Amino acid sequence: MKAEPVVKKNRTGFCSTVVVAALAALACACQAQITLTVSAAASVTDGVKETEAAYKQSHANVEFINNFGSSGMLATQIDQGAPADIFLSAASKPMDDLESKGLTAAGTRRNLLRNTLVLITPIGSSLRDFQGLTDNSIHVIALGDPGSVPAGQYGRQTLVSLHLFEKLNAKVVLAKDVRQVLTYVETGNADAGLVYATDALTSTKARVVATAPETSHEPIIYPVAVVKGSHSEEAARKFIEYLASPAAQAIFQKHGFIIAAP
Repeated sequence: MKAEPVVKKNRTGFCSTVVVAALAALACACQAQITLTVSAAASVTDGVKETEAAYKQSHANVEFINNFGSSGMLATQIDQGAPADIFLSAASKPMDDLESKGLTAAGTRRNLLRNTLVLITPIGSSLRDFQGLTDNSIHVIALGDPGSVPAGQYGRQTLVSLHLFEKLNAKVVLAKDVRQVLTYVETGNADAGLVYATDALTSTKARVVATAPETSHEPIIYPVAVVKGSHSEEAARKFIEYLASPAAQAIFQKHGFIIAAP
């Protein structure tokens, strides 16, 4: 019986395909898993979570651990040695403090976002403007603690600028971060509060009655940087680059943020 000829070309092609597929699978399997700890201002909670989810679609090996809170508190934690790879602040000063101590990686800081400050009340309130806060019907005004909460610092500056702070000081209740201010207003535990416009957008139980004049407070800038000593500095740098990309910017804009000038 005559033997069938061996088609070497096809066999070789098949083997090559198998080898390439095996190498690709091996490369995927060997891709290092990376965990990035992100310490970020409470006001960027929703935007950061969504950008992380979008990033993971093309970086499946990257996991995130988030630590949201007041920027001042987060900066203090980092200064005291708390693990963090990325710091996203709602004000320049906390970042300035870390940078002055050499706690940010050189060349990684950039201004990422901007925001506006608004006066909110529970739905149904008759309050119409900042001057109305002096009315006897307003008993409690929620404000982030100016000692650690940038929104509280901007709020205090605004009330001082409008010549209202001394008149309202007895009504002010301090909160640990801007999201707690929002909760106080939503639950009726405060008659009014000062939050970012982005926080107000997340609520169906509070409404905006006035926007603080831009000249009444320092510019609301959100800087971001890699924390010095990060165990995954390269990955952290890449994620910060993504945060400044058009795709990530579109997500932040959807949540009400303004993109900071480069």
